[in-house]
Amino acid sequence: MDKRMRARKLNAVLKEMYPGVFSTLDFENPLQLLVATQLAAQSTDVQVNIVTRELFKKYKTARDYAEADLAVLEQDVHSTGFYHNKAKNLKQCGIRLVCEHNGEVPGTMEELLELPGVGRKTANVVLGAVFHVPGIIVDTHAGRLSRRMGLTGHEDPGDVEQDLMRLLPKRDWTDFSHRLVFHGRAICSARKPRCDICRAWPYCAYGQKNASDTGFTP
Repeated sequence: MDKRMRARKLNAVLKEMYPGVFSTLDFENPLQLLVATQLAAQSTDVQVNIVTRELFKKYKTARDYAEADLAVLEQDVHSTGFYHNKAKNLKQCGIRLVCEHNGEVPGTMEELLELPGVGRKTANVVLGAVFHVPGIIVDTHAGRLSRRMGLTGHEDPGDVEQDLMRLLPKRDWTDFSHRLVFHGRAICSARKPRCDICRAWPYCAYGQKNASDTGFTP
């Protein structure tokens, strides 16, 4: 099975398995999602949601982050890890938003990538959820499952993103990314993927190999 056919089949099966997908970060506006996604790097959405519950009460606007005491902001985001860099980026990001975007989160990839602490993953999260601009979001789950399923051979997130963009319809980019996350958490874990209960295994390179090696019949 070539990659394009594999991607089409996997896209269809995962859509049936996870019809209603969404970002698992809690947010009420574009700024909150931008902040939460930055904090989620090297952390978990569960932990970030705990932190932002109080953070968003304290910092309501881009100006609040721009004028924040850096030491205090570091303590406010401490439990998400890498808090020195995260706090610094949030403050600098707030400054850029106030000075260049009237305090609002911009809606293009180019403008988002100019903000401190924002890479393509964060930009695609914001663009997809807030501005309804499709994008491939390559987090740990998406990268791991894409390689395991036989959709890419690359480790670099940028290369994985480009491979998936070529294989999938643009309209499905964002939702497919979320479905990989849901599937990675529910069934296709890093250490012990449950191919025996996975409906996607016939179209997954790893699932097919596992079936051949072990003779299982889900």
